[in-house]
Order: sequence, then structure tokens, then C-alpha cells
Amino acid sequence: MSTDEQKNLYEGMYVISSRLSDEARGHALEKVLDGIKSRNGEIVKMIEMGRRKLAYEISGHREGYYFLVYFEVAPSAIAEMWNEYHLHEDLVRFMTLRAESVLENLEFKALAEA
Repeated sequence: MSTDEQKNLYEGMYVISSRLSDEARGHALEKVLDGIKSRNGEIVKMIEMGRRKLAYEISGHREGYYFLVYFEVAPSAIAEMWNEYHLHEDLVRFMTLRAESVLENLEFKALAEA
């Protein structure tokens, strides 16, 4: 990755195992954040969404701690980060999307009744 490559804004959702202690969960999140920073990325905003039930069981996990992270990094770094995420045993699920802006508030719409 060249250092003069244009950085894009991304939104990352990370679900960390609920089986971890508070300290271990903090280390797992720090590992994700360090992966961004080590690629000349910058953390713009992080929102801890807390412990939530998963929509379906993932590798024996029924719950996880959700973190939403907005960050800027060069596009070429994303594939490298994903490769690391697959090796991160405490990371239950992750998703990275290109973002247009940072949301100030998270609002969830009610589901329409059928």
C-alpha cells in the first residue's frame, strides 16, 4: 500500500464473543483497532452497542458484543484487514462497508407489521 493512496471512509461492524471477560473483550477490540491504525488508518468514531442476541447461532455463539467503528483507510488495506479478521478467534462476525458520512445517532426503525 502506498502512503499517498487516497483514504476512504468505512463503517465496520464487529461482533466480539460474549464469552470473554471485560478485559479480554477490550484486548480483542484493541486488536481490531490496531489493525486499522497499523495500515495508516484513522479511527473517526466508535460506538459500543453492547451485548445483543445474534439473529442466529454462529459457531456456537448466541450472543455477542457489538461495536460500530467509523474509520478512514486506503482501499488496498481492506483485504489485508479481512484476512486478519478471519484469523481472529474472538471475532464472531464482522462487516465492512464504504460510508458516505459518519452517523451521529443510531436510530432503528420499527419493523412494519404484516
